[in-house]
Amino acid sequence: MRNPDTLILGAVAYDPKVVTIWDGFAAYFQANGLAFDYILYSNYERQVEGHFAKQYDVAWNSPLAWLQASAFATRLGLKAEAVAMRDTDRDLTSVIITRRDCPVQSLADLQGKTIGVGAADSPQATLIPLLHLAESGLEPGRDFEVRRFDVLLGKHGDHVGGERDAVKALLAGEVDACCMIDSNHLAFSKEGTIPVGATRILAQTATYDHCNFTVLESAPRPLIDEFLRLLFAMSYQDPKVRPLLDLEGLKAWLPGRIEKYAPLERAINRFGTIAPFMAMLNQKFM
Repeated sequence: MRNPDTLILGAVAYDPKVVTIWDGFAAYFQANGLAFDYILYSNYERQVEGHFAKQYDVAWNSPLAWLQASAFATRLGLKAEAVAMRDTDRDLTSVIITRRDCPVQSLADLQGKTIGVGAADSPQATLIPLLHLAESGLEPGRDFEVRRFDVLLGKHGDHVGGERDAVKALLAGEVDACCMIDSNHLAFSKEGTIPVGATRILAQTATYDHCNFTVLESAPRPLIDEFLRLLFAMSYQDPKVRPLLDLEGLKAWLPGRIEKYAPLERAINRFGTIAPFMAMLNQKFM
Protein backbone atom coordinates (compact mmCIF):
# COMPACT_ATOMS: atom_id res chain seq x y z
CA MET A 1 0.00 0.00 0.00
CA ARG A 2 1.28 3.47 -0.91
CA ASN A 3 2.30 5.90 1.80
CA PRO A 4 0.25 9.08 1.17
CA ASP A 5 3.09 11.18 2.56
CA THR A 6 5.57 9.99 -0.09
CA LEU A 7 5.78 11.61 -3.51
CA ILE A 8 6.17 9.00 -6.26
CA LEU A 9 7.65 9.85 -9.65
CA GLY A 10 7.27 7.85 -12.86
CA ALA A 11 10.10 7.75 -15.41
CA VAL A 12 11.18 5.62 -18.37
CA ALA A 13 14.35 3.49 -18.22
CA TYR A 14 15.77 4.50 -21.60
CA ASP A 15 19.39 4.08 -20.41
CA PRO A 16 21.15 2.46 -17.43
CA LYS A 17 22.12 5.92 -16.16
CA VAL A 18 18.44 6.58 -15.35
CA VAL A 19 18.81 4.55 -12.14
CA THR A 20 21.83 6.64 -11.11
CA ILE A 21 19.95 9.85 -11.90
CA TRP A 22 16.80 9.11 -9.91
CA ASP A 23 18.68 7.51 -7.02
CA GLY A 24 20.60 10.77 -6.78
CA PHE A 25 17.48 12.89 -6.98
CA ALA A 26 15.80 10.71 -4.34
CA ALA A 27 18.75 11.27 -2.01
CA TYR A 28 18.58 15.03 -2.62
CA PHE A 29 14.84 15.27 -1.93
CA GLN A 30 15.01 13.02 1.11
CA ALA A 31 17.95 14.97 2.56
CA ASN A 32 15.80 18.09 2.26
CA GLY A 33 12.78 16.61 4.02
CA LEU A 34 10.65 15.34 1.13
CA ALA A 35 9.77 11.65 1.21
CA PHE A 36 10.39 10.65 -2.43
CA ASP A 37 10.52 7.47 -4.47
CA TYR A 38 10.26 6.56 -8.13
CA ILE A 39 8.94 3.87 -10.47
CA LEU A 40 10.68 3.01 -13.75
CA TYR A 41 8.72 1.89 -16.80
CA SER A 42 9.99 0.15 -19.91
CA ASN A 43 8.18 2.57 -22.25
CA TYR A 44 6.24 5.81 -22.21
CA GLU A 45 2.90 4.26 -23.12
CA ARG A 46 3.07 2.08 -20.00
CA GLN A 47 4.11 5.14 -18.00
CA VAL A 48 1.18 7.25 -19.22
CA GLU A 49 -1.22 4.39 -18.50
CA GLY A 50 0.31 4.11 -15.01
CA HIS A 51 -0.32 7.80 -14.37
CA PHE A 52 -4.05 7.43 -14.97
CA ALA A 53 -4.05 4.26 -12.88
CA LYS A 54 -2.68 6.44 -10.02
CA GLN A 55 0.49 4.40 -9.65
CA TYR A 56 2.50 7.59 -9.09
CA ASP A 57 2.07 11.36 -8.70
CA VAL A 58 4.37 13.14 -11.17
CA ALA A 59 5.67 11.96 -14.55
CA TRP A 60 8.96 12.77 -16.25
CA ASN A 61 7.43 12.81 -19.71
CA SER A 62 8.77 12.97 -23.22
CA PRO A 63 7.01 15.60 -25.37
CA LEU A 64 4.96 12.86 -27.03
CA ALA A 65 4.01 11.36 -23.65
CA TRP A 66 2.99 14.86 -22.50
CA LEU A 67 0.61 15.15 -25.46
CA GLN A 68 -0.75 11.66 -24.79
CA ALA A 69 -1.37 12.46 -21.13
CA SER A 70 -2.79 15.91 -21.82
CA ALA A 71 -5.15 14.66 -24.52
CA PHE A 72 -6.48 11.79 -22.43
CA ALA A 73 -6.86 13.98 -19.34
CA THR A 74 -9.06 16.28 -21.43
CA ARG A 75 -11.20 13.31 -22.49
CA LEU A 76 -11.70 12.46 -18.82
CA GLY A 77 -12.57 16.05 -17.94
CA LEU A 78 -9.32 16.43 -16.01
CA LYS A 79 -6.47 18.88 -16.27
CA ALA A 80 -2.85 17.93 -16.93
CA GLU A 81 -0.17 20.47 -16.10
CA ALA A 82 3.44 20.74 -17.27
CA VAL A 83 4.96 22.02 -14.04
CA ALA A 84 8.69 22.11 -14.80
CA MET A 85 11.29 21.46 -17.49
CA ARG A 86 15.04 21.74 -18.01
CA ASP A 87 16.61 24.87 -19.46
CA THR A 88 17.83 22.54 -22.22
CA ASP A 89 14.27 21.43 -23.06
CA ARG A 90 13.41 24.80 -24.59
CA ASP A 91 13.69 26.07 -28.15
CA LEU A 92 15.24 23.02 -29.79
CA THR A 93 15.35 22.34 -33.53
CA SER A 94 15.84 19.35 -35.78
CA VAL A 95 17.84 19.25 -38.98
CA ILE A 96 17.62 17.42 -42.29
CA ILE A 97 21.09 16.71 -43.61
CA THR A 98 22.57 15.31 -46.83
CA ARG A 99 26.05 14.25 -47.90
CA ARG A 100 28.13 17.15 -49.09
CA ASP A 101 28.77 15.34 -52.40
CA CYS A 102 25.05 14.62 -52.91
CA PRO A 103 23.29 16.44 -55.79
CA VAL A 104 20.34 17.32 -53.52
CA GLN A 105 20.46 21.09 -53.05
CA SER A 106 16.95 21.91 -51.79
CA LEU A 107 13.93 20.26 -50.24
CA ALA A 108 12.34 20.06 -53.69
CA ASP A 109 15.24 17.84 -54.78
CA LEU A 110 14.09 15.20 -52.25
CA GLN A 111 11.19 14.32 -54.54
CA GLY A 112 11.45 10.60 -55.24
CA LYS A 113 14.35 10.15 -52.83
CA THR A 114 14.72 8.13 -49.60
CA ILE A 115 14.98 9.88 -46.23
CA GLY A 116 16.23 8.15 -43.09
CA VAL A 117 14.55 8.97 -39.80
CA GLY A 118 14.78 7.71 -36.23
CA ALA A 119 12.23 5.57 -34.44
CA ALA A 120 8.60 5.97 -35.49
CA ASP A 121 7.74 7.59 -32.14
CA SER A 122 10.70 10.00 -32.02
CA PRO A 123 9.47 13.62 -31.97
CA GLN A 124 12.86 15.07 -32.87
CA ALA A 125 14.16 12.59 -35.44
CA THR A 126 10.94 11.58 -37.16
CA LEU A 127 7.64 13.32 -36.41
CA ILE A 128 8.69 16.98 -36.39
CA PRO A 129 11.08 16.71 -39.38
CA LEU A 130 8.46 14.81 -41.39
CA LEU A 131 5.93 17.51 -40.51
CA HIS A 132 8.40 20.14 -41.72
CA LEU A 133 8.67 18.32 -45.03
CA ALA A 134 4.92 17.82 -45.32
CA GLU A 135 4.20 21.48 -44.62
CA SER A 136 6.82 22.33 -47.25
CA GLY A 137 4.82 20.35 -49.82
CA LEU A 138 6.56 16.96 -49.66
CA GLU A 139 4.24 14.29 -48.30
CA PRO A 140 5.92 11.26 -46.68
CA GLY A 141 5.19 8.05 -48.53
CA ARG A 142 3.90 9.93 -51.56
CA ASP A 143 6.68 12.27 -52.58
CA PHE A 144 9.56 10.43 -50.94
CA GLU A 145 10.25 7.13 -49.23
CA VAL A 146 10.73 7.07 -45.46
CA ARG A 147 13.22 4.59 -44.04
CA ARG A 148 12.74 4.28 -40.28
CA PHE A 149 15.42 3.13 -37.88
CA ASP A 150 13.21 1.80 -35.10
CA VAL A 151 15.62 1.49 -32.21
CA LEU A 152 13.80 0.91 -28.88
CA LEU A 153 10.26 1.84 -29.82
CA GLY A 154 8.38 3.12 -26.80
CA LYS A 155 11.30 5.23 -25.63
CA HIS A 156 10.14 8.13 -27.87
CA GLY A 157 13.58 8.75 -29.32
CA ASP A 158 15.28 9.24 -25.93
CA HIS A 159 17.66 6.50 -27.06
CA VAL A 160 19.64 8.09 -29.90
CA GLY A 161 20.49 4.81 -31.62
CA GLY A 162 17.95 5.35 -34.39
CA GLU A 163 19.43 8.72 -35.27
CA ARG A 164 22.95 7.30 -35.26
CA ASP A 165 21.87 4.41 -37.53
CA ALA A 166 20.17 6.86 -39.89
CA VAL A 167 23.28 9.00 -40.29
CA LYS A 168 25.41 5.90 -40.84
CA ALA A 169 23.01 4.88 -43.62
CA LEU A 170 23.35 8.37 -45.11
CA LEU A 171 27.13 8.16 -45.13
CA ALA A 172 26.95 4.67 -46.68
CA GLY A 173 24.77 6.00 -49.51
CA GLU A 174 21.75 3.95 -48.45
CA VAL A 175 19.53 7.03 -48.00
CA ASP A 176 19.63 10.47 -49.61
CA ALA A 177 19.02 12.52 -46.47
CA CYS A 178 18.38 11.92 -42.79
CA CYS A 179 16.83 13.67 -39.81
CA MET A 180 17.99 14.29 -36.25
CA ILE A 181 17.88 16.80 -33.43
CA ASP A 182 20.47 19.52 -33.98
CA SER A 183 22.33 18.69 -30.74
CA ASN A 184 22.91 15.13 -31.97
CA HIS A 185 24.17 16.47 -35.29
CA LEU A 186 26.79 18.34 -33.27
CA ALA A 187 27.47 15.35 -31.00
CA PHE A 188 27.87 12.95 -33.93
CA SER A 189 30.35 15.36 -35.50
CA LYS A 190 32.35 15.66 -32.28
CA GLU A 191 32.51 11.89 -31.73
CA GLY A 192 33.50 11.20 -35.33
CA THR A 193 30.35 9.41 -36.47
CA ILE A 194 30.04 12.23 -39.01
CA PRO A 195 33.49 12.92 -40.55
CA VAL A 196 34.51 16.55 -40.84
CA GLY A 197 33.01 18.12 -43.94
CA ALA A 198 31.06 15.00 -44.96
CA THR A 199 27.54 16.45 -44.60
CA ARG A 200 25.63 19.68 -44.85
CA ILE A 201 22.34 20.89 -43.41
CA LEU A 202 19.58 21.03 -46.00
CA ALA A 203 16.82 22.36 -43.71
CA GLN A 204 16.14 23.18 -40.09
CA THR A 205 12.76 22.98 -38.35
CA ALA A 206 11.03 25.62 -36.29
CA THR A 207 11.81 25.58 -32.57
CA TYR A 208 10.02 23.23 -30.19
CA ASP A 209 10.23 22.10 -26.56
CA HIS A 210 11.12 18.68 -25.18
CA CYS A 211 10.54 16.92 -21.80
CA ASN A 212 8.56 18.11 -18.79
CA PHE A 213 7.35 17.05 -15.36
CA THR A 214 3.62 16.38 -15.72
CA VAL A 215 1.01 16.26 -12.95
CA LEU A 216 -2.73 15.62 -13.01
CA GLU A 217 -5.08 17.74 -10.93
CA SER A 218 -5.67 14.76 -8.62
CA ALA A 219 -2.01 14.85 -7.50
CA PRO A 220 -1.32 15.67 -3.82
CA ARG A 221 -0.72 19.40 -4.15
CA PRO A 222 1.30 19.98 -0.95
CA LEU A 223 3.78 17.28 -2.01
CA ILE A 224 3.94 18.65 -5.57
CA ASP A 225 4.54 22.18 -4.27
CA GLU A 226 7.40 21.00 -2.05
CA PHE A 227 8.84 18.93 -4.91
CA LEU A 228 8.85 22.03 -7.12
CA ARG A 229 10.31 24.25 -4.42
CA LEU A 230 13.24 21.87 -3.95
CA LEU A 231 13.60 21.29 -7.68
CA PHE A 232 13.86 24.98 -8.51
CA ALA A 233 16.29 25.44 -5.61
CA MET A 234 18.83 23.08 -7.18
CA SER A 235 21.89 25.15 -8.05
CA TYR A 236 24.55 24.28 -10.59
CA GLN A 237 27.00 26.01 -8.25
CA ASP A 238 26.33 23.38 -5.55
CA PRO A 239 29.04 20.69 -5.92
CA LYS A 240 26.68 18.05 -4.49
CA VAL A 241 23.94 18.88 -7.00
CA ARG A 242 26.01 19.58 -10.11
CA PRO A 243 26.72 15.90 -10.95
CA LEU A 244 22.98 15.17 -10.96
CA LEU A 245 22.24 18.12 -13.22
CA ASP A 246 25.08 17.10 -15.54
CA LEU A 247 23.69 13.55 -15.80
CA GLU A 248 20.25 14.93 -16.62
CA GLY A 249 21.70 17.47 -19.04
CA LEU A 250 20.77 20.85 -17.59
CA LYS A 251 22.04 23.79 -15.58
CA ALA A 252 18.70 25.03 -14.22
CA TRP A 253 15.10 23.88 -13.84
CA LEU A 254 12.48 26.24 -15.28
CA PRO A 255 8.68 26.43 -15.06
CA GLY A 256 6.90 24.29 -17.62
CA ARG A 257 5.31 25.76 -20.70
CA ILE A 258 3.22 24.09 -23.40
CA GLU A 259 2.94 26.46 -26.37
CA LYS A 260 5.99 25.05 -28.13
CA TYR A 261 4.54 21.54 -28.27
CA ALA A 262 2.38 22.85 -31.13
CA PRO A 263 4.60 21.48 -33.95
CA LEU A 264 4.54 17.99 -32.44
CA GLU A 265 0.79 18.21 -31.90
CA ARG A 266 0.32 19.10 -35.57
CA ALA A 267 2.53 16.14 -36.51
CA ILE A 268 0.64 13.55 -34.47
CA ASN A 269 -2.68 14.89 -35.74
CA ARG A 270 -1.48 14.78 -39.33
CA PHE A 271 0.06 11.31 -39.12
CA GLY A 272 -2.38 9.72 -36.63
CA THR A 273 0.49 8.79 -34.35
CA ILE A 274 -1.24 8.35 -31.00
CA ALA A 275 -4.72 7.26 -32.16
CA PRO A 276 -4.26 3.52 -31.39
CA PHE A 277 -2.90 4.27 -27.91
CA MET A 278 -5.72 6.69 -27.17
CA ALA A 279 -8.24 4.02 -28.21
CA MET A 280 -6.64 1.58 -25.76
CA LEU A 281 -6.85 4.15 -22.93
CA ASN A 282 -10.50 4.73 -23.79
CA GLN A 283 -11.26 1.02 -23.41
CA LYS A 284 -9.39 0.81 -20.11
CA PHE A 285 -10.46 3.99 -18.31
CA MET A 286 -13.70 5.27 -19.87
